[in-house]
Amino acid sequence: MKSDVEELMPRLLPVEFGPSAEDLDLNEPPRNPREYLRQVQLEASQCPEVVVAQIDPKKLKKKQTVNASVAGCHVAPVGFSPSLHWQQQQVSHFSDVRQSITKNRKHWSRQTLDDNVLMPKLTDEEGWKRFCLGETVYLGTSSCHTDAEPEPALDYSKVGFPPFLSIVSRLNQSTVLMVMEILISWFEEHEFVPQLGRWLYSLLACLEKPLLPEAHSCIRQLARRCAQLRSTLESQEDEKLPALNLLICLVARYFEQNDLADQPE
Repeated sequence: MKSDVEELMPRLLPVEFGPSAEDLDLNEPPRNPREYLRQVQLEASQCPEVVVAQIDPKKLKKKQTVNASVAGCHVAPVGFSPSLHWQQQQVSHFSDVRQSITKNRKHWSRQTLDDNVLMPKLTDEEGWKRFCLGETVYLGTSSCHTDAEPEPALDYSKVGFPPFLSIVSRLNQSTVLMVMEILISWFEEHEFVPQLGRWLYSLLACLEKPLLPEAHSCIRQLARRCAQLRSTLESQEDEKLPALNLLICLVARYFEQNDLADQPE
């Protein structure tokens, strides 16, 4: 008669054993597949059906608190948040940009980069900050010249390389997420600059859906930082406001982080 376990979980490898099978020594290695299967059965039969873990409640009390960040965005000051119509327009345009990048990715990734474009390695955080933001922003230096001096030639190492399609089309998803995390981490401790905005927009445009869990966390961190910085602006004419609103809008509306979305006033 079959046991209850066998009724619920029938044996996948039913094997008949001879009368000598009961004399198997579990301490000896099996001599053939039949003996191996029998040893497995004998070992399983010696395990208790129910096992109760011995838990010390005193040790658990110290580790029962779990902190999880589910905070939303800072509410925009009155007059600083965009209209719903504006948000819908930005989402529509952003969707078109993403489709264009996807359609032409192979073409752009085959374009030859200029000799001065030396892309950092995946894990080179400092290299990516220099590459995207430029030494002037990254190192906090300033380059000034008088009116009598000629305008210096554009030096991308100083001002940062723009996110050309020939560059971003070469980035796989791991690199897109890694660079985004690096730039957002920098943004947490610094002010918003145009180079940062251009790169974040481009990386979001290359971020594939459905999002990985780490991507969810990353873009939510971006939206919260943008909202926090927006709440400190003193004027609606601040040149940073449209860019901050745009990044919040894309994270909330396009990537469906709806609890972070600006609501119509």
